[in-house]
Amino acid sequence: MRNPAVAGMFYPAGAADCRKATDLLLNIARPLVEKNAEQLTSIGLGAIVPHAGWICSGAIAAESILALARQRPSVDLVVVFGAIHTPIPIDRAVFDSYGRWMIPGNELPVSQPLREVLSARSDVFVTDDRFHQREHAVEVELPLLKAAWPEANILPIEVPPEAIAVEIGQAVARATRSTGLSTIFLASSDLTHYGPSYRFTPAGIGQAALEWAMENDRRILRLVTDMTPEKIIPEVRTRFNACGGGAIAAMMAACLEQGARKAIVLRHANSYQTLAAVAPQPADNAVGYAAVWVG
Repeated sequence: MRNPAVAGMFYPAGAADCRKATDLLLNIARPLVEKNAEQLTSIGLGAIVPHAGWICSGAIAAESILALARQRPSVDLVVVFGAIHTPIPIDRAVFDSYGRWMIPGNELPVSQPLREVLSARSDVFVTDDRFHQREHAVEVELPLLKAAWPEANILPIEVPPEAIAVEIGQAVARATRSTGLSTIFLASSDLTHYGPSYRFTPAGIGQAALEWAMENDRRILRLVTDMTPEKIIPEVRTRFNACGGGAIAAMMAACLEQGARKAIVLRHANSYQTLAAVAPQPADNAVGYAAVWVG
């Protein structure tokens, strides 16, 4: 089993506190999802979810997840394509070897048969627990996933920002279709990391610079809504506007393989904005977040 690595830092470590915070985030998201319900005319297949600490981006992640769960309250599998923060070179998708991932007070089983099928069918997948032991991109979503789809298995996949990400997403979608699994595809990614703390200040510092960063986010979000996953990696490599470019490209490719026709940005904000009411920050550093529905 894979024990929590960032509980108590990114989200509550106690079982009761974690469940209470999960319910709060979903309750915050519920009226926002209902407000956008008329746009969600087809069946949701996937989403982009941010993965910062819940105080910064938890409500935005909950909005994506609830938008999918509202239409599909029961699924067999949630595939989580994650950003890679582990500083080890890799050019393929990375599975873990765990049978289940633990969260405070609960657990989520991993779809081991599907993992084995994909590993046997394609050489674009490897298994390396080093990429999952301390990685937060998948973990911070899990309490929300457990609340939304209590009976679903998960399949965590770390995806590098390489052109092969499209092939990875297509392979996963084909495998889930061949097994008949009802599946949701998530891309766990934040957007532009701007400011001195991230050593990225092409527009200087201040409110105008943070708006530049928001527009930098919008560039990649336009590629998502244009349904062009093959353009995601070149954009991210040039503009540094997502930490999980590979995850986004894989999720989009998987959804297209399953028949997706459109993507809708439900919400776009940054940490400067989301923290304003609870822990105001100077206008120097900010990370972008988006809730994006794909169906």
